[in-house]
Amino acid sequence: MAARPLVARQPNERLQALIQEAGCSNAGLARRVNMVGSERGLDLRYDKTSVARWLRGQQPRGRAPGIIAEALGRKLGRTVTIDEIGMANGKNLASGVGLQFSPTVLGAIEQVCELWRSDVGRRDFLSGSTVAASALVEPSRDWLITGPDAQVSRTAGARVGLSDVRAVRAMTDALVDLDHRFGSGHVRPVVVHYLNSVVSGMLSGSYRDAVGRQLFSAVARLTELAGYMAVDTGQPGLAQRYYIQALRLAQAAGDRAYGGYVLAASMSHLAAQLGNPREISQLARAAQEGARGHVTPRAEAMFLAAEARGHALLGDARMCQDVAGRAIDALDRARPDSGDDAAWIAHFDHAYLADELAHCHRDLGQPQAAARAATDALDGHPASRARRRAIGLVLLATAQAQQREVELACHTGTRAAELLGTLRSSRGAEYLDDLQQRLEQYGDEPAVREFAARLELQAA
Repeated sequence: MAARPLVARQPNERLQALIQEAGCSNAGLARRVNMVGSERGLDLRYDKTSVARWLRGQQPRGRAPGIIAEALGRKLGRTVTIDEIGMANGKNLASGVGLQFSPTVLGAIEQVCELWRSDVGRRDFLSGSTVAASALVEPSRDWLITGPDAQVSRTAGARVGLSDVRAVRAMTDALVDLDHRFGSGHVRPVVVHYLNSVVSGMLSGSYRDAVGRQLFSAVARLTELAGYMAVDTGQPGLAQRYYIQALRLAQAAGDRAYGGYVLAASMSHLAAQLGNPREISQLARAAQEGARGHVTPRAEAMFLAAEARGHALLGDARMCQDVAGRAIDALDRARPDSGDDAAWIAHFDHAYLADELAHCHRDLGQPQAAARAATDALDGHPASRARRRAIGLVLLATAQAQQREVELACHTGTRAAELLGTLRSSRGAEYLDDLQQRLEQYGDEPAVREFAARLELQAA
């Protein structure tokens, strides 16, 4: 392939550093690149002179940069991106990392590994980024129209087996439990480091297609969890990147049901938090359409509940009631302990549905119904769901405030604040802030002043 110079020809120090790290000669790298190209159906004839030109700043055209990254990644035993080898060709990969629904499995691996690496490195463009509604909706369209990945097997790197997949799933279950009990502020750094240091090596390893599908499924769930934890630590812009990549990994796994869950449970809830009601319903309906015939009644109920949230925020009480009724009917059809439900949806019970309905009634200005639903949720949530119980208490206090039961609202809000004091959850703090704003009109009431003072003392 012909080569073209980079803008302002400079030595490619990134590539030089990686070659040295890999302990590879120029001729050895050329052979590895030609071999990977042959696997891709390309007749590449690079030699040590070609590598020397790359090191001087020339960049090969077409698919070659990705193949060079793949060759080095195999030698290093981890994923290497074209940005890392200095061949991004001026593209701003950093600011866009994680925002694309990659058309290929290899591209998906590269993108999600770059996201993890950037997150561990605390890149400013991640922590400071904002959420664009289109960046949530457009990947859902890609997911709807994209056909299944023909194969996901790999023949390079360390061997990955079902025991490795089971380890990822077990780690995910343990991290979910810790997150519920203590909040994401305590747990999220562990999740991201595990993804970057251990899971990235698995994705870059060698596995049969059947194992690969299960690996992608397990990694999709852990990636979604990292996204949810980004929401809970006040980083919605980072969360959207994780959610998009979790959606793409679910596609590689061939798991349409879990892809729908990412849209309805993750992306739509992020849209709700950001006040984009139309996108909430769009994402929930995309989940229903794309996962039709692949989900259990329990998952169907969750997808419908997410749609109901969107209608409520739009002020459409009739549509909200209709969709919420269908969600209740679907959950009533679910068979407890039947083994039909995957681990990612088994938690969605009547308490979780009541929680969703409490949000709907709150947003529609129906405080009596909101109080009943919040009470039902609290009755059903066990003590281990500490954050969920705290949010339920805030929803109940909000309903009480809407009914002008100010002293009772402050008492319930205090219980929520005490529980949230044991957690590190920005999401919980946002709920408390909303309650405090709703109580401002009663600022002369002694109970309100005492509640505000308690929150201020707790924040100090």
